[in-house]
Amino acid sequence: MNLAERSSGKYKGQIKLTKRGNSLLRKHLYFTVFHLLSFNGAFQAMHAHNTVVKRMTKMQSMMKLIGKLARMLVAMAREGQTFSMDKAQLPLAA
Repeated sequence: MNLAERSSGKYKGQIKLTKRGNSLLRKHLYFTVFHLLSFNGAFQAMHAHNTVVKRMTKMQSMMKLIGKLARMLVAMAREGQTFSMDKAQLPLAA
């Protein structure tokens, strides 16, 4: 997967997923998030928060969750940890 950073000399932007890179990996991440939204409570809560509070469309929320899943998988692989719903959820009390 390719990550891109939108920044200039004045500010540092966020790192986001691009349409470049391995399309098969992007496809599998999409279907994984689609499946997680059906069965995983943590991802359902994040999706509901994105659509209701942040007023994203459902597809925008899914793309954001794909990026979150990719970051979580990389962190889990680096640290050798298993999935934890406590670490996955956003602090929804705002």
